[in-house]
Amino acid sequence: MFRLSAVRLSHFLPSLFLLLCGLAAAYVRDLSVFFTSLFNVLPTLVLLLGGAYCAVYRRQRELFLMVTVYIAYFLLDTQTDFYRDNGRVREDAAVVFHLVCLLLPMLFGLFGAWQERTHLFQDMVARFAVLLAVGSVALGLEQSFPQPLLAWLAEIRWPSLHGQWMSLIQMAYPVFLIAFGLLVVQYLRQPRPLHATQVIGLLGIFWMLPKTFILPFTLNIMCSQVMLMIAAAVSHEAYQMAFRDELTGLPGRRALNERMQRLGRTYVLAMTDVDHFKKFNDTHGHDVGDQVLRLVASKLSKVTGGGRAYRYGGEEFCLVFAGKSIEECMPHLEAVREVIANYNILLRNPDNRPQDDTQGRQRRGSAAATSVSVTISIGVAERQMEHRTPDEVLKSADQALYSAKGAGRNCVVAYGLENKRGAVRTA
Repeated sequence: MFRLSAVRLSHFLPSLFLLLCGLAAAYVRDLSVFFTSLFNVLPTLVLLLGGAYCAVYRRQRELFLMVTVYIAYFLLDTQTDFYRDNGRVREDAAVVFHLVCLLLPMLFGLFGAWQERTHLFQDMVARFAVLLAVGSVALGLEQSFPQPLLAWLAEIRWPSLHGQWMSLIQMAYPVFLIAFGLLVVQYLRQPRPLHATQVIGLLGIFWMLPKTFILPFTLNIMCSQVMLMIAAAVSHEAYQMAFRDELTGLPGRRALNERMQRLGRTYVLAMTDVDHFKKFNDTHGHDVGDQVLRLVASKLSKVTGGGRAYRYGGEEFCLVFAGKSIEECMPHLEAVREVIANYNILLRNPDNRPQDDTQGRQRRGSAAATSVSVTISIGVAERQMEHRTPDEVLKSADQALYSAKGAGRNCVVAYGLENKRGAVRTA
């Protein structure tokens, strides 16, 4: 099932930026000696640094993607160096180029869609075996039957589909199309930066191959950029794992700690807790409990007044209002508390769940499902003379949260104020 709601433009932005930089650099014809020397060593440098980075984080898939791109670079770079030095191509240039055009997208799509599901060592051996088998067969055929292999690769099998614009062998286009479709489907099923990078990287390879012998250093630049995209995607996902909560999608505890270090002199912190969450979990199950947490997180993320929501841990969330006072924040906290309290969650049989959002909206409100609701309690505190640091303000907000629990839940309580803000929800 596609997760279109999880698709993010931010997944594509770093790779698109690197791709555009590579395109711009490839069209620069008058390069200084420094940049000429840099582009000659850049692919190897990127492989060593990026490969070591992937190996440290045990990212087998990304490592083999980079190795696949580098092998293609090495094979074609040998041909382009001979062409620049002698003004003509080598005798085996055509067959090597066509093999790369066919095998590079095939292996890139295969390794890109091949997720790590076994022991890391077994996974590495399996990937290496595939790479070795494909490379050995291709090398054996190229050395033993160069002309028949060239004729087979260059044959136009579908004349009606052949166009004058095609700069690669005809067989390469369906392979690129299949690999591209596979990677797009993978991203739609599991939207994440790495899967987005694979799609952009394949587009960069598709643009690069016809320009290999036309634009100088195109091969060096684009292969380096594709490997950089993969390394950047590993960094992007490592950042998300460290700073973003996987269940709710909100920034996590570590992100909150960093944000608290950058707050100014005026700010408000609000601690939020889902009322009777343990009882709700025990009654309806952890799957429904996770659904509740995602719902609460979704509503809190839309809080007005300049607030930013973070998942603190368990069923607790924290709202940060920079440059605000308690008086300014209270109406916005009341509003989000009321939105959550008035939202009905429909519990359906898992075997009878709607297939898409449209069916879900049509069934909402029907008598076929059990309706439940949850409430939240909120404790609020702002920076004052007696508690200057963010940690002290957070502790004050936590104390106010306990007061809200004691006041009957489903309410907002400000630290140091005896009066309770918000209506107590009755059964």
